[in-house]
Amino acid sequence: MPRQVKGTLVIEGQEIQISNPDKPLWPEVGISKAMYLQKLAALSPFLLRYCRNRLLTTIRYPHGAGDESFYQKNAPEPTPDFVQTAVHENIRYVLLNGLPELLWLGNLAALEFHPSLHYAGSPLPCEWMIDLDPSLPEEPRIMEAASIVGDTLRSLGIKSVPKTSGATGVQIIVTIPEGVTFDELRSVGLFVGQYVTEKHPKLFTIERLKKHRGDKIYFDYLQHYSGRTLAAPYTPRARPLATVSTPLTWEEVKSNVSPTDFHLLNIEERLKEKGDLLQMLPPQPVQDIIRHLKTGTSRGSKRKG
Repeated sequence: MPRQVKGTLVIEGQEIQISNPDKPLWPEVGISKAMYLQKLAALSPFLLRYCRNRLLTTIRYPHGAGDESFYQKNAPEPTPDFVQTAVHENIRYVLLNGLPELLWLGNLAALEFHPSLHYAGSPLPCEWMIDLDPSLPEEPRIMEAASIVGDTLRSLGIKSVPKTSGATGVQIIVTIPEGVTFDELRSVGLFVGQYVTEKHPKLFTIERLKKHRGDKIYFDYLQHYSGRTLAAPYTPRARPLATVSTPLTWEEVKSNVSPTDFHLLNIEERLKEKGDLLQMLPPQPVQDIIRHLKTGTSRGSKRKG
């Protein structure tokens, strides 16, 4: 049997037991558990910003990326006293509110962090995300698609930030004012999705069934809803290259960067250079479009009547 190596970290006054620090978590790029915990600590000011006080789902890989995995919604047992939780629909979720919690989960080989799109106890979205999901295993047109969606939003007076999913897709993120609902954002998402699909029918689809999408990129406006999750900005992904879900500039999108360009081995350098691109985006006037769509719907109803 392999020798079990253990140690203790003291972070912000909390003791965290670390087991098997030499365990390879991304063997292809030489990242051990000890290295991973160091990278999580460096990412924490950015990653925690988009996980704090949200219902957290993790994906755990006990034997490292590429091996067996499982989704964890209920808080792992035993749960340390310093970990806050929230119950939602009979599931006791972890609230990833600080560095001790993050490193505790990292020691459990949680390699991906997928928070809810709303705060615990709130029915309202924190931001708006459009998920561009390729149907092909490798999609050379994904940045072209993201650029088209960004330009379309800009034509509506909405600035946005694209981010790699860390896998094959791209999400377009819009910061929103308080009070906007998930259903209102879905109506805008459908409007934009129908528009880009009509303009670029060979590139986009809003077809929900994967078997009917062909090689098109799915414009997913439905995933952004209460009780669902998307990969957090700055979460690592359990991919061979240890990619990280990374916000981009539109210039990078137009130069056709690859999602694999951003990973645990270079993300610190990028964040020192560019900071948090998402935090720089002020709330956008999505209510103007929502109001316009509601007015158009009510006019259409009156005509029918």
